[in-house]
Amino acid sequence: MDKPTNVAVVPVLLVMAVVSAASSGPRADRGGSEWPDFHGPGRMNKSSEKGLLREWPEGGPRKLWTYSSCGRGYSGVSIAEGMIFTAGDFDRQEMVLALDMDGKLVWQQPNGAAWRRSSPGSRATPTYSDGAVYHLNPLGRLAAYDAKSGKPLWAVDLEAEFDAMYGIWALSENVIVEGDKVLCMPGGPRGRIVALDKRTGKTLWANTEIKHSAAYCSGLVVTYEGVRQLITLTQRSVVSVDVETGKLLWSAPFVPRSPQNALTPVFHDGYVFIACGHSSGGRLIKPDLASRTAETIWHREELDDCHSGALLIDGRLYGTACRVGGKNFYCVDFLTGKTIKLDDSLGKVGITYADGRIYALNHRGTMFLLDPTSDGFDVVSQFELKRRPTNTYLAHPVVCGGRLYLRGGSDLHAYDIRAR
Repeated sequence: MDKPTNVAVVPVLLVMAVVSAASSGPRADRGGSEWPDFHGPGRMNKSSEKGLLREWPEGGPRKLWTYSSCGRGYSGVSIAEGMIFTAGDFDRQEMVLALDMDGKLVWQQPNGAAWRRSSPGSRATPTYSDGAVYHLNPLGRLAAYDAKSGKPLWAVDLEAEFDAMYGIWALSENVIVEGDKVLCMPGGPRGRIVALDKRTGKTLWANTEIKHSAAYCSGLVVTYEGVRQLITLTQRSVVSVDVETGKLLWSAPFVPRSPQNALTPVFHDGYVFIACGHSSGGRLIKPDLASRTAETIWHREELDDCHSGALLIDGRLYGTACRVGGKNFYCVDFLTGKTIKLDDSLGKVGITYADGRIYALNHRGTMFLLDPTSDGFDVVSQFELKRRPTNTYLAHPVVCGGRLYLRGGSDLHAYDIRAR
């Protein structure tokens, strides 16, 4: 594992080999359409796109291009400055990649050793902020790059600095940039959650109050009771820390039956939904800063969403229950947990939302377009990607600039989904 800490790394050879990709049709809007982070602005997993197809033609929307050299892994895409960022493993090395809007490689830079144990491959999606891209390697190398050129800016070894501790599937967090801070969870005794200066990688604060190691959760930053705070999951709890100071604000036990705490929490109006797979269940909690804990509003064992993502739309919560006995796409009332609709025909899907539709990608390669309704949802359209083994398509779909982006293995596909 790499050992540089809190210092600018020596620039390495910038790989500029441009790989051809099939390309046709218009470029994505470069004016205001960006998806700079995992699950987009605010990690709500909702695109602001308008004017999209209400249903797809037979066979799916028009494909613009496929880039087939993303490497091995599960990283999604972020989009900013007219560029697309992702990551993948190439033999024994993990790489961060930048493509132009025509699906051609602009730069490719290494970020430490590849993860070769359970479920090998890249995990994290690069995060963009103010001209730089930030990416966490599964073994704990957190690095920053110039977005335009790929020039390395700094790198920090979270294991050397904070005794990073991770589980069976390595560090899988998509880091957050909040103001001048890069927020991440090494999970180590010298830094359970930490904030690094986004310009230099210097440690700004390190929380050691939290007792549990890192899970696989990518948290979110919200303002609650006047405090800007990061909410995330450890291996055995849900926690919140003050973004400015790193102080623990509140926590509550959330001990899964399988050590998979991965789902990004859903926050709305002071309530937080959390879940974990393999019959650990889904739970709505109400945090209280005075008592520094959280009250359980409801808990349902069968709503065991793992890492498919959960969406809140008009008071209704959508996601995938993935218990061993069967997988259901669910719609429940957010505040009560009452079932509105269950559907076992979609399988395990990763989701996003745009222009009144839910986009749901099955983990073996079927893409669905869903219409959320007051009584649940309707399947509007679907098409097939290349059929692959279960859990190949773990990266969540992204809608940005009139396009739908789908990652499966080393392939990244771009589709034109604008209404004519």
